[in-house]
Amino acid sequence: MFLFLDYIIIGSDSGRIVILEYLPAKNVFDKIHQETFGKSGCRRIVPGQHLAVDPKGRAVMIGAIEKQKLVYILNRDAQARLTISSPLEAHKSNTFCYHIVGVDVGFENPMFACLEVDYEESDSDPTGEAAQTTQQMLTYYELDLGLNHVVRKYSEPLEEHGNFLIPVPGGSDGPSGVLICSENYITYKNLGDQPDIRMPIPRRRNDLDDPERGLIFVCSAAHKTKSMFFFLAQTEQGDIFKITLETDEDMVTEIRLKYFDTVPVATSMCVLKTGFLFVASEFGNHNLYQIAHLGDDDDEPEFSSTMPLEEGDTFFFAPRPLKNLMVVDELESLSPIMACQIADLANEDTPQMYAACGRGPRSSMRVLRHGLEVSEMAVSELPGNPNAVWTVKRASDDEFDAYIIVSFVNATLVLSIGETVEEVTDSGFLGTTPTLSSSLIGEDSLLQIYPDGIRHIRSDKRVNEWKTPGKKNIVKCAVNQRQVVIALSGGELVYFEMDPTGQLNEYTERKEMSADVKCMSLATVPAGEQRARFLAVGLDDNTVRIISLDQSDCLQPLSMQALPAPAEALCIVEMGGTEAREESGETGTRGGLYLNIGLQNGVLLRTVLDSVTGDLSDTRTRYLGSRPVKLFRVMMQGSQAVLAMSSRSWLSYWYQSRFHLTPLSYESLEYASGFASEQCPEGIVAISTNTLRILALEKLGAVFNQVSVALKYTPRKFIIPPESSNLILIETDHNTYTDTTKAQRKQQMAEEMVEAAGEEERELAAEMAAAFINEDLPDTVFGAPKAGAGMWASVIRLLNPVSGNTLHLVSLEQNESALSLAVCKFNSRGEDDLFLVVGTAKDMTLSPRTCSGGFLHTYQITENGCNLQLLHKTPVDDVPAALCAFQGRILVGVGKLLRIYDLGKKKLLRKCENKMIPNIIVNISTVGNRILVSDIQESIHFVRYKRAENKLIIFADDTYPRWITASCILDYNTVVCADKFGNITVLRLPANINDEVDEDPTGSKALWDRGLLNGASQKADIICNFHIGETILSLQKSILIPGGSESLVYTTLSGAVGILVPFTSHEDHDFFQHLEMHMRSEYPPLCGRDHLSFRSYYFPIKSVIDGDLCEQFSSMDTTKQRSVAEELERTPAEVSKKLEDIRTRYAF
Repeated sequence: MFLFLDYIIIGSDSGRIVILEYLPAKNVFDKIHQETFGKSGCRRIVPGQHLAVDPKGRAVMIGAIEKQKLVYILNRDAQARLTISSPLEAHKSNTFCYHIVGVDVGFENPMFACLEVDYEESDSDPTGEAAQTTQQMLTYYELDLGLNHVVRKYSEPLEEHGNFLIPVPGGSDGPSGVLICSENYITYKNLGDQPDIRMPIPRRRNDLDDPERGLIFVCSAAHKTKSMFFFLAQTEQGDIFKITLETDEDMVTEIRLKYFDTVPVATSMCVLKTGFLFVASEFGNHNLYQIAHLGDDDDEPEFSSTMPLEEGDTFFFAPRPLKNLMVVDELESLSPIMACQIADLANEDTPQMYAACGRGPRSSMRVLRHGLEVSEMAVSELPGNPNAVWTVKRASDDEFDAYIIVSFVNATLVLSIGETVEEVTDSGFLGTTPTLSSSLIGEDSLLQIYPDGIRHIRSDKRVNEWKTPGKKNIVKCAVNQRQVVIALSGGELVYFEMDPTGQLNEYTERKEMSADVKCMSLATVPAGEQRARFLAVGLDDNTVRIISLDQSDCLQPLSMQALPAPAEALCIVEMGGTEAREESGETGTRGGLYLNIGLQNGVLLRTVLDSVTGDLSDTRTRYLGSRPVKLFRVMMQGSQAVLAMSSRSWLSYWYQSRFHLTPLSYESLEYASGFASEQCPEGIVAISTNTLRILALEKLGAVFNQVSVALKYTPRKFIIPPESSNLILIETDHNTYTDTTKAQRKQQMAEEMVEAAGEEERELAAEMAAAFINEDLPDTVFGAPKAGAGMWASVIRLLNPVSGNTLHLVSLEQNESALSLAVCKFNSRGEDDLFLVVGTAKDMTLSPRTCSGGFLHTYQITENGCNLQLLHKTPVDDVPAALCAFQGRILVGVGKLLRIYDLGKKKLLRKCENKMIPNIIVNISTVGNRILVSDIQESIHFVRYKRAENKLIIFADDTYPRWITASCILDYNTVVCADKFGNITVLRLPANINDEVDEDPTGSKALWDRGLLNGASQKADIICNFHIGETILSLQKSILIPGGSESLVYTTLSGAVGILVPFTSHEDHDFFQHLEMHMRSEYPPLCGRDHLSFRSYYFPIKSVIDGDLCEQFSSMDTTKQRSVAEELERTPAEVSKKLEDIRTRYAF
């Protein structure tokens, strides 16, 4: 038996090499080795940036951007455990490294190939000529296993500048060597007599891109079988080429390239052995494709390195829709979130998150709702309003359900499930009465409980009836595979159990309860046992009782729990078990029993039910909605789950080793049951008013479901006008044509095609030109053409995010980029008129930052916020990067000038100006007379507007330079800001601060009174510091759940959504501080980074506790959980309850 283990080697900024083993049984990574070789942090000469493994798994090379490379030898000991050697150095000073790969040399000494540049001469040459002539080198490093050291075996200069290497299979599988991907060319090189084989990268025919622009491959994936191998390499336009090598004995004679398909630009691709291709997109959703064809037998032209071409010429191909690949699945990704706001524009009680995501033509506005996505399989109307629904199988070992039973106020409808769902009358069910419960009992009998009795229908259609005594009715019942308990009016319990012959037998005694029964629940019968041991009964006196059904103490009370409100429904489920795995021979484990209690006040309680004693403990509480909570047991992924229905429906389930309680993003339902059919093996059948619905839940574990609206360019900012449910957003792309310029460029190219053709080919050329003009390749698939630096395209979009309709679209001229927007009311125009001001820059270049001028476009918002009407354009002399409404006027950050404008007839009129901000104003927010101005690299400046003197005066600022990307005012003296290096900081003005400063302290005061560090004379205090590790682009104070408390929500460039929550008690703070301290020592990060130093990357962490680290408590070993909990003088259940409580108080 071969033992294949999955190891992952990680190079990170921790200064350590870490080897992890994947444990599929626990779905976790286990740290095997952790070796320290350098300092932590992103440094030029500390390895971690580049990582390459010998294809046979014998050695690994880890390299820095500059100078240092280390090689570790990997071996296996007698127990087949992985061992790692001391590092062997392969350093070379004054050398930049671009890429490293392990060369496949079979079982000879491991070899690594590197792309390097030696900058020693360039460094000492002041003229800069040497830098122009320096060539890139391909260097081979060989690890001599006999002598145990690394030799720099061979180095040769390259013609073009390469950006990455592809290792070619070697040994018995192929010719070995590397493919060098460089600008416009791909080259095969190998040691020995092998001549270089070079080939140009094919270009798109009639491409609108700048023809002088080079083309590079950005990523690749290899596929190897015993008989053949090929590579898929993707260009920066998204086109994938299939690369094959022709060999003569061990010499490569030609490279062949064939256009394969076009997919979104990826950072990495992976071909799976099962014939799938996973594409990790650079931005936006990731995709899994099935390789339907290998592209060998189609009519796509194949290009070869042996085809004669002049130097500088290339091949051309025509891009087309997918042909060889089929999209199988999509992994949603929000990256990058450019802007985000939280609001309830759809009037759903729970706020939605509106995130502007993506880059270029694949951008989208996504509406995120907390909840599971529900697929509607079928909806059918019923003759009246039903009050309950069940599904029943014909026999216990059937895979699918046979009947749907619907109960009305005075009748019961039985529907059979087949190709269609239709009514049947011969099922044996009593149709003239409402039903309390219907189910399969025993192997193949059906059971109907109705107010006057019990109807037991055997498989041969024999019917046994049990009638209620006297004038009593059945009010509640609970049923499982072998047991039936009914409650008669007056609180009397009657218990039935099935004997081996399939007969229902009544237990001799009946149990009188002390109050009326409100609800009951039985657990399912455990595998290999005769009966479930416990019955849960909810009584009118606000209690739940657990009653034994064991033969020794049948119907004896075991435990009781008092409730804060009357119980509406009970449900005992078994959760947290694992299924048996046939392939690995693992046996499944049984989960624990949980009693779910739905209360009439809309609260759900989940309590642990001891499977031996019946004791109730560790109660968790969650508010679900305004209606009484009904509970239904359903199956999800082979294990039991609870569907809870209040004003919203929720699903409580166990997934990936933890509990989830998530609402369904669907209208409110009234009653439900599990549903299994061929089309929908784990569905739900539910009723809502007079309709019957069959639903399926697919994306378990997801926190949000998304509705996506496609956008044209990269969204930059958006705003929600007051009293409106629409969004106004600005989209801007650099290096892009507007539609009109694109059409002109196409027309111009078509004319050139006709002119270039000779007399005989005129007609053909004219046809080709017409086809080219009419050809419409969607930018979302094939990418937008690159227009060149300094070319900008922008639109202003008025969008209804609920329906996804664009109500109004304003396209700006070519090279005019929209950068900021604000909605404001002007005092000069009255209360009712709303205006939109958009700041644009003309002919902007990014580096060095210049522009030929800017404009402030003023639009009036008309037709109840559904239309924009341009009033005028106001020229300004720099980039207007920030706008904010302020006291009936508008604040504008024009470059580094802070100005106040008012509305005029022909343009906006400048009223006031401050010139003291150091660099560029990127954000403005206001509170009262105070204005908070964010500078691009000098943090936040606190400005006071003095109306009487019409002056803007800086009265305080920060002590640190911060490169601000987002800020949010928390109160009159407090602001939170985020910088581009991933830090989040809370600043507060001291209590003794004075904003009534007479003169500008940076201007005309005497030298000794001018203030600190050339800034304002008063400084803000730092309240909190925390390193998130990702660039934050939006911050907002908001309430995420109805009845929740306020939290600070941030979103990042990488697509993460996070919250910071305030502590309300010292006790909580003290508890979490100690928990974090223990977690740091007991559960350090996987990649070898010290948690405290990471969270203090730029500034020492202050007054923030890492909730992500604390929440990993539940994924630790139970022994570790116990030891940490004992240190905190609590039980593990109390610790996890505390973690759950703080999360549900603020969010989901």
